[in-house]
Amino acid sequence: MDKYRDFLGLGIAGNFALHLAQAGELEDFKDVITADEAAPKGMFPFYLPKIVKEAKEILNIYPLSSSAIKLPKENVNVQAEPEVGLICKLEYTNDKLTKIIPTHFGAYNDCSIRVAGASKISDKKNWGDSSKGLSNNLIKIDKFSEGGVMDGYSICSFLKRGGEVHAYGEDVELSGYSYFYEKLLDWMVVQINEQKDFGPLEPLSQYISTCKNPSDAVISIGATRYTPYGESTFLKESDEVFVVLYNHTKLSLDDVIKSIEDDSFESADMSILRQKVIS
Repeated sequence: MDKYRDFLGLGIAGNFALHLAQAGELEDFKDVITADEAAPKGMFPFYLPKIVKEAKEILNIYPLSSSAIKLPKENVNVQAEPEVGLICKLEYTNDKLTKIIPTHFGAYNDCSIRVAGASKISDKKNWGDSSKGLSNNLIKIDKFSEGGVMDGYSICSFLKRGGEVHAYGEDVELSGYSYFYEKLLDWMVVQINEQKDFGPLEPLSQYISTCKNPSDAVISIGATRYTPYGESTFLKESDEVFVVLYNHTKLSLDDVIKSIEDDSFESADMSILRQKVIS
């Protein structure tokens, strides 16, 4: 999966109710005040296509894979984070981001290290090659607003361990995101332009300017809630992670589970990310 090497990689923290608490990250954001209680807490870089001397070098390592998650060398806990990934066009005026245009969406794994006391969100997000996941089968967006194709989609995730399939993230409709569609786009433009180097957050506009204002980006819009199993289970070698976006007007959750159990993914109404955990 090399086609996104020139894309900017950004993620959103706290865009689904209760996820930060489940991930043990509420303390990280205790000093981050948002204008709206339901608003996401901020954005973070997970990949920078050019060297930014003010940013950590690890962010220059391309992390996306559609087939594997490679565990860190350190002995740390790692959790999958089921999300929606957006492929976006970026527009600028006078070196300032003015518009984000999502063109495709798909299953995404914002796989994260669980450590206390990390100085920045990004410290937990990119530890090298194959530390993130994006599906190869993306779905074209007709319009990123109510009434578009994404209205009919849900997200779910599973962990296959020892031949058994366990629900890892809750099965939820994409409309369950706190900020979505036009509200999300407006918030992201402001956040990217105005976010400061504060607490766990980084100065994104500065990074983007140094990267010569990339015209394309992969943006993950926030992890959904875990099941009790997912909240308490960390990844280990030989696990398989499945993140699935499916059209709930045409398919049921049982259809998705059967596809995983039968190892058969024929439907055009799903975006599937399947990653083997390796060390």
